[in-house]
Amino acid sequence: LGLGGLQVGLTTLAVMAAAMGLGQDWRTALAIGLIMSLSSTAIVLQTLNEKGMMKVEGGQASFSVLLFQDIAVIPMLALIPLLAMSTAVPTAGPADPDALSLVAGLDGWQVAVVNLAAIAAVILGGHYLTQPIFRVIAATRLREIFTAFALLLVVGTAFLMTLVGLSPALGTFLAGVVLASSAFRHELESTIDPFKGLLLGLFFITVGAGINFVLLFDNAQLVIGLTIGLMAVKALILLGLAVMFRLHGSDRWLLTLSLAQAGEFGFVLLSFALQSNVLTDGLAELLLLVVALSMLLTPALFILFDRVLVPRMPHGETREADTIEEQGQVIIAGMGRFGQVINRVMRSNGFNTVVLDHSSDVVDTFNKFGVPTFYGDASRPELLDAAGLDDAELLVVAIDDPERSLAIVEYARRSRPDLHIIARARTRQDVYSLYQAGATDIVRETFDSALRAGRYGLMAGGMVETEARRRVRLFENKDREGIRRLAALYDPEKSFVDNQPYMELARKIEAEIEASMLGEKDADSDRETPEDLADPIEPQPNLKGN
Repeated sequence: LGLGGLQVGLTTLAVMAAAMGLGQDWRTALAIGLIMSLSSTAIVLQTLNEKGMMKVEGGQASFSVLLFQDIAVIPMLALIPLLAMSTAVPTAGPADPDALSLVAGLDGWQVAVVNLAAIAAVILGGHYLTQPIFRVIAATRLREIFTAFALLLVVGTAFLMTLVGLSPALGTFLAGVVLASSAFRHELESTIDPFKGLLLGLFFITVGAGINFVLLFDNAQLVIGLTIGLMAVKALILLGLAVMFRLHGSDRWLLTLSLAQAGEFGFVLLSFALQSNVLTDGLAELLLLVVALSMLLTPALFILFDRVLVPRMPHGETREADTIEEQGQVIIAGMGRFGQVINRVMRSNGFNTVVLDHSSDVVDTFNKFGVPTFYGDASRPELLDAAGLDDAELLVVAIDDPERSLAIVEYARRSRPDLHIIARARTRQDVYSLYQAGATDIVRETFDSALRAGRYGLMAGGMVETEARRRVRLFENKDREGIRRLAALYDPEKSFVDNQPYMELARKIEAEIEASMLGEKDADSDRETPEDLADPIEPQPNLKGN
């Protein structure tokens, strides 16, 4: 409400002032300000998801603003007809006398009552009546009926809004709210997901087909100037709000650049404003070009963000690295889920740790909990040196960025050939790279948990616990031995399938592991004692499947 409301309100006022400065009536200027305050939900959300930036602070802020904008469309649709320029009292209902209408001939207050009643009927009736219908449909187990009913609800609601003199766009939005509040929303989403891209593409095709290219070429300078001016105004307002709401570094610029364009709802509102006599035909066509051109420039803004701004920032943070005054036996780089556990284990066993993390929020949070954590990028050599790399006994690289992990290991190994380095790896490629860089122990982040799950699977299949543990331990030893052999043949310039020697050895190792697992010759050497099998804190699998 705060960030989104301020963005819409301030942008509306700024654009309205600019439009009045260019000679527009205040009512027309207000309508233009409302229309241009919106951004493109379709383009921005799609891009944020593709780039994996939805979970970062800037992505979350962008999403919140877009959500407020979509909700703000409803009062905009109600306000725009009140700004009509015509001095004559508009007649309720459509201009076509043969068109169906439930409000034809009604007074203004009567039309308002019918409109409110229709909206309330959609929201309340949709909430209480669709639930039993969806339950019946779910019992049929036919996905096609889900799709058909969802389509019927959307089209029917849009048609109802048309009958009472409102925009069909408002009807589709209300239908979406009803569907989203259903207990079956996840199944509905998966059912209609294949249609989203197709319908979005169709929408933009119709927009492109409606562009007046003669007007664009005749007024190219004016259109480009208005577009750049609009995007600059929106960017300045967003930048100010980002500072006000304490966004830092790349998050601040992500919010600023991602929402600087006009949005697809602008096309709907422009058409609605034209029908309501708020805008003239020529002005509406000119503004449509501005909206379309600003959306066209959005990918360029994301390229500017990725290629120019982000590389010049220390991983999205502007905060200066902390001064590290403590030193310990163990340096831990990364305080995420992985690093937290390692730090707790080491400190609870009497080891002094120096923990580094490049997220200011993480650092501040753990310091509040009394866990000493220092802000800084551990891939910077001077920070590792300040943390006591020369005297440390152990370095744990627990960050989830493969490139930075590799840089840390390479520098630490060059500086301290005798240092014990434990590194976190996500994939086999990461294992090989870290192995070649000099890591002492490499931990695949999901490998141990997968082995435990495999042991549960063997026990569920009828194998006794002692035998299941022995087999899993044997598999683990053989796999790690194979990793060491394969690392010598790994070539980062080739994919696995293109590296013929690697593929041949991999197939050979897999055959050896299978033979060892099925054979009995290694059973005695790997058999564990009852004491070794004790695992009091580990839950045993429920063989009944619960």
